[in-house]
Amino acid sequence: MTAQPSTLYGHLKTWVETDPQRLALIDPVPASAQTGGLDHGHVRVRVADLLARANQFATLLTEHEVGEGDCVAVWLPSWADSYAWQFAASARGAHVIGVNTRYNVAEVGHVLSRARPKLLVMAHGFRGIDFLATATKAVAESQDDAPTVAVWAVPGASEEPVAADYDLGSGAVVVPGLGATTSAPELSAVEPSADRLSVAFTTSGSTGMPKLAAHKETAVVSHSQHVASRVGFEPGDVLVEPLPYSGVFGYSAGMGALFGGAAVLLHPVFDEQELVSAWGHFNGSHFVGADDMLSRVRRVCEETDTTIGSWKWAGVADFQGMSADIAKWAAEEFGTRTVGVYGSSEVFALTSFWPVDTAEELRYSGGGRLTDPAYEYRIVDPLSNLDVPEGSEGEVQLRGANIVDRYLGDKGEGAKNFTTDDWFATGDLGRAQGPDSFEYVCRMGDVIRLRGFLVDPAEIELHLITHPEVEIVKVVGRNSEAGAPEVVAFVQPVQGTNPDPAEIRAYCKERLASFKIPTEVRLVETMPVTAGTNGSKIKAAVLREWAAKPLGTQK
Repeated sequence: MTAQPSTLYGHLKTWVETDPQRLALIDPVPASAQTGGLDHGHVRVRVADLLARANQFATLLTEHEVGEGDCVAVWLPSWADSYAWQFAASARGAHVIGVNTRYNVAEVGHVLSRARPKLLVMAHGFRGIDFLATATKAVAESQDDAPTVAVWAVPGASEEPVAADYDLGSGAVVVPGLGATTSAPELSAVEPSADRLSVAFTTSGSTGMPKLAAHKETAVVSHSQHVASRVGFEPGDVLVEPLPYSGVFGYSAGMGALFGGAAVLLHPVFDEQELVSAWGHFNGSHFVGADDMLSRVRRVCEETDTTIGSWKWAGVADFQGMSADIAKWAAEEFGTRTVGVYGSSEVFALTSFWPVDTAEELRYSGGGRLTDPAYEYRIVDPLSNLDVPEGSEGEVQLRGANIVDRYLGDKGEGAKNFTTDDWFATGDLGRAQGPDSFEYVCRMGDVIRLRGFLVDPAEIELHLITHPEVEIVKVVGRNSEAGAPEVVAFVQPVQGTNPDPAEIRAYCKERLASFKIPTEVRLVETMPVTAGTNGSKIKAAVLREWAAKPLGTQK
């Protein structure tokens, strides 16, 4: 029996040897750049095409002396070349750090300073974003050595980039276009190493600069294989993935699909109408993403009477409390099976998710069954670090190959996330649901202590969201003038309605215990959100600031 490859590049070569025409990625082409030969405005990228492009990029890395242990920063939207750079780095023994296209000068400078990439792959001509100006300021402010820049013109860029313009101090080169892929030479990849890093993700904390959580290549390969098996990806399936490849959810889902023989429909700029159109045309079977994205997909389907009969499975992060309602709609309309998922930059996305036959009261929440039987979890008292009684809530702690192996540029702060007996402290509140499954309750910083009880804000939110005039709701805690904890509910009304806050409070009295009824209900036009690589999350910290101020002073 032939031994399985241990590297991402080795697996890509095996896929090509097995079936070079296997579909890997479905790449959109902007309307301004569309020509003949496209399929519904997209290019079908076979595994042979992906390997040719990876070989071309690996040759470029070799020319710029990027090799074992070096870092490549990839600052691109999610087109197929984002994947090709990951496989190219694998061939050279390097690792990739994905950079969020929304990052500002300080954030980009922080990533460059911590990751110290030898090469920075930078987009040119994407939606009017001046990546060059941001990078120039970031390098100047960090005072670190500048990386070599490989400038990549996005499909449909209005003008070709000039390499000299992108030289930050260590040279620049223009990445060859897709037409040159056939000229890439055959490569001799570096020898595999069990300790070699493969990818790093930026964390998405609401305060401070992100940490750069890096994972070994062996862990990436193993996790991708287990995701493929647990989700049930198989040849002919198409994962619809609007999340960026630079983020852990887009990355883990996309790699899982490829390892299962499925293709990935990419969508670098979220437009729900275009996404639904492509979804239907390419028979998308799976989806991984945030509930806010699916709420917009639902609106388009209902307004256009569109049916997505090919949609079999959805893994949804419940960022805005809409997952259960969306899941029931998708099941009734298309027969889709929806489950809640769990993960983070430091433990991989899809590190757990619920089986489709889980009871409804759990199935749409975060948490779930651990993806790899070798992964472990425990629920502990965060103060004593001792196991809590069965059925009680405590901090979710994890252990296994999925845990972050290193923080790039770490100055000691990474150790704070580990216990003295080497468990990773997630900072999430959860409860056990058997030996291999747990339920995510909320972030420990979001929990509210009311009358001596720890209350999950989602318990109140799930009731409020059933009010016919409530579109989105977020509940936070604050202290009263007497110093006692109390609840404030922020409500974004359904468009065209103007609900009465007093009536909403009265609505809560029908189902909730008296101490859980919001002291105040505030209406907001839109929720403050963080548009990160894994979806839009409501900024609870901002809402807590608003709640602490008199009504009318929130901005």
